[in-house]
Amino acid sequence: MPDPAHAFDAVVLAGGRGTRLGGADKPGLVVGQQTLLASVVSAVTSAGASRVVVVGPERPAALGPGSGGRGAGGRARVRYAQEEPPGSGPVAALRRGLAEVSAPSVVLAAADLPFLRSAHVTRLVARLAGQDVPGVVLLDATGQPQWLVSCWPSVVLRSALDRYAGSSLRGLLGPLDPVLLPDATAAGEPPPWLDCDTADDLRLARDWAAQARIGQEATR
Repeated sequence: MPDPAHAFDAVVLAGGRGTRLGGADKPGLVVGQQTLLASVVSAVTSAGASRVVVVGPERPAALGPGSGGRGAGGRARVRYAQEEPPGSGPVAALRRGLAEVSAPSVVLAAADLPFLRSAHVTRLVARLAGQDVPGVVLLDATGQPQWLVSCWPSVVLRSALDRYAGSSLRGLLGPLDPVLLPDATAAGEPPPWLDCDTADDLRLARDWAAQARIGQEATR
């Protein structure tokens, strides 16, 4: 039985317009052998999320067959929600997603993180559960907080949203003074915070995924 202290839901923000990718549906783009959205959902469900709320248009094909139900090992049910109006930004999307959360903690992630894995999510959740902190945010290699790779007490986010009238995710989350978790990516490994905002980002991610696949095949 999962430790109640580590119980969490996940909110995955998947409503961006992909303007820097020519209007492409970013969450549905494929890196490696699965879509960006499927990679993120797999990471949070494998880490033990009780529920996964994908905020954005429904994309069942991007997750594969059976993604709306409970999968192998009792993995979390995926549900969709939509901020109003659609495309109104990450704060509105978080507010809508949080309305579907029932667990005491919530992992917040973007839907375009091809290298986010369950170990990264577990590290965030464990750090939050380890002591009384207002939140945990992963730092990238340059020391910048990655707000969309983070974990929070649900009550803290709800309280912050009640007081906040702006539209900046940093403006909402920064003043909460979260723990900043240093990047622990090994040299040469793709980092979990790498998102695919531009064509260059996508090209880099696909190159990394191809190299990883070649390496795996070489060791068989």
